[in-house]
Amino acid sequence: MISIHTISIGQPQNLADARGEWRSAIFRQPVAGPIELGPRGLAGDQVADTDNHGSSDQAVCCHPIAHYAAWNAEYGLAGDAQLGPGGVGENWTLAGATEADVCVGDMYTVGGAAVQISGPRYPCTKQERKVGLPGFHRRTIETLRTGFYLRVLKPGAVQAGDAWALIERPRPGYTVQRINECGHREFDPAFAQAAHDLPELAAVWKYIFHLKLTKQWDS
Repeated sequence: MISIHTISIGQPQNLADARGEWRSAIFRQPVAGPIELGPRGLAGDQVADTDNHGSSDQAVCCHPIAHYAAWNAEYGLAGDAQLGPGGVGENWTLAGATEADVCVGDMYTVGGAAVQISGPRYPCTKQERKVGLPGFHRRTIETLRTGFYLRVLKPGAVQAGDAWALIERPRPGYTVQRINECGHREFDPAFAQAAHDLPELAAVWKYIFHLKLTKQWDS
């Protein structure tokens, strides 16, 4: 059973580190109790980079809690140094599912809302900058521990502990894991074209596959 382990929200902040100043909403904090989920995301949550985030395809960023155990083991993190819910800036930390368990187009009820899987999260360097672990961005891509995005089909209140109930799975051959594998590992033109043509696939992934199919993207 898939359920929401933790809900986190944040606002854009001006930040500074050894690399200089930067602005992001990636430092999200957990919230308790019900919170409204609207067409563009959770009440009180915003993004800083509106060019690459915040579309209706990216209303909720999800990350499997199982990945944190893997990261902590890989980097030898213990105690207060361990990564945990909200650690890579997601809105919902999920129990009971990874990228291999959900498909693009899946529709679920959760709390008073209904959501749909739109595609993988594309890893960004701000995740590494936040966690401060060398090679984290590269390893996220290599391990495909990306998380994924949801679009909102029906607004409503949600809270930690809410279970997901599958309404429909129209694209059973298109797991988030398979999309990631095609995008980040071995490119399969036939699969990429078929995935590109899915109306449920997020616009950013349609664009990525278009570039790869037209040989405008080498990596």
